Amino acid sequence: MAPWKLPLIALAIAVPIVAGFAIGGGGGLAVGSVTVVVIVLMAVRATPRGPIESAPRDDEKRHVLIVSPGPVESPDDVARIVLAAGLSAGDEADAAKGRAEAEVMVLVPARIGFLDRWASDVEGARHRAQEHLVATVAALAKAGVAAEARVGDEDVVQAVEDALQSYPATEVVLVSGEGDEVESATSELGSRLRAEFRHVRLGEPQQA
Repeated sequence: MAPWKLPLIALAIAVPIVAGFAIGGGGGLAVGSVTVVVIVLMAVRATPRGPIESAPRDDEKRHVLIVSPGPVESPDDVARIVLAAGLSAGDEADAAKGRAEAEVMVLVPARIGFLDRWASDVEGARHRAQEHLVATVAALAKAGVAAEARVGDEDVVQAVEDALQSYPATEVVLVSGEGDEVESATSELGSRLRAEFRHVRLGEPQQA
């Protein structure tokens, strides 16, 4: 869970309780009861979850899922992702290096802003995610890597889990740039994914 969600959850729990009992009578009791139910449901959702399995494969290809919360357009950033994912510009290069042909999908979580969340407006977030997808897929294409595209849940782990219900990923590459809070997602994906997992941090010096 992202760190900023905890204060909002605490506020969402405290405000109805205080307001309900300020009203007094049956109204306060009813609001308190509803709040307890919400807390229980949140606790159930917060329980540890099992491994994340990929959909079954029906071929011998590598299936690489690239997860990027933001757009990737810089040629240097694209080159880092291509290198980390073990991709190349064509099947002949793959064969020459002894690698299986790769199929690639780019997944962009729809990041919902604070005001959009309170207004229950997710269309703006999905539109921005679509724009990020177009930019990233186009940049990969310039590097010779063809990729499918998909918008996912705002929660990175949930987005990956949803995608793998239908996509037979053999490898998952999480890409993060400056300002992307993915530490929790990185830890959870590293422990739960059955597919090979790598995390690429853009903007950091490349290791020799």
